Amino acid sequence: MKKLLNTLYITTEGCGLRKDGENLVAENDGVTVGRFPLHMLTSVVIFGGIFISPALIGACAAQGITLVLLERNGRFQARIDGPVSGNVLLRRAQYKASDAPDDIVKSLILGKVSNQRSVLMRALRDYGNDYAPEVKQAIETVVQRLAHTLAYIGTYELPADTLRGMEGDAAKLYFSVFDHLIRSPDAALRFNGRSRRPPLDPINALLSFLYTLLTHDCRSAAESVGLDPAVGFLHRDRPGRPSLALDLMEEFRPILVDRLVLSLVNRKQVRAADFDAQDSGAVTLTDDARKQVLTAWQDRKKETRNHPFLGEAAPLGLVPYLQAQLLARHLRGDLDTYPPWFWK
Repeated sequence: MKKLLNTLYITTEGCGLRKDGENLVAENDGVTVGRFPLHMLTSVVIFGGIFISPALIGACAAQGITLVLLERNGRFQARIDGPVSGNVLLRRAQYKASDAPDDIVKSLILGKVSNQRSVLMRALRDYGNDYAPEVKQAIETVVQRLAHTLAYIGTYELPADTLRGMEGDAAKLYFSVFDHLIRSPDAALRFNGRSRRPPLDPINALLSFLYTLLTHDCRSAAESVGLDPAVGFLHRDRPGRPSLALDLMEEFRPILVDRLVLSLVNRKQVRAADFDAQDSGAVTLTDDARKQVLTAWQDRKKETRNHPFLGEAAPLGLVPYLQAQLLARHLRGDLDTYPPWFWK
């Protein structure tokens, strides 16, 4: 439970963080606004311009507490870690598998596409009677095509490049009807397709912000079991990119992020006024809205679901760590395949 509950988010620009004994102390204008025992923390995520004392950086590195530096809009800037630990034999197996990743890529895509389909099916169950016939038909058609994709991938042995192409096609199908899942009457909260670096509308700003947080959790999960977060299977190696973390998060994006975004918008917890448009065209969350989204993110990770492979209930926030452990077991040869996580 420690890995789930003990990420500290610092969102107030201009405040300072320092070490006092065995505590992290947050100050604003010379006034202490928070004191957190270091032994209770696993990571600190920092937004915007915030001072961090050298003593605190050293203490976090020594105790295995990761410092993640993000821009105000959630875009990744840097990550500060202590000495890297990991099982050299496990990492050698990981590197060898990355040269022939077909079976792992297959499992990752089966998990992702199945969970995307589940999100759409949930929308049909909840709101099917409210949809116009043509909208309902459009969603049902995508559900059927995703089912066909899953059956095809499950039936044939396909190379990784073919599987990557099918994953991209499935994502386009899924997002082609994503706007129909948004129930808010606010015209500014519409989804017209994914836009990144920068996000150009409020829905994309929410998605990108939460995907960044999920990437951090998946990277920590990979490192916690001794895997190299830079060497992936679905995502090709690229300098500076945590490819394995991006691999792991694919299964969770529809459930942990997409459904949370829909919930926040449909329940009117987030409105158009909670976003700022920059001169560059980028759209970002306001400071107050970002805090609200972070609270909802932490609450979402506390929700429990039955793990289909392990047969036990687990908080959603721990699922990346469980999947990283299962991947490590597969790479060691303890499991014949990597079992994806399916949302039920």
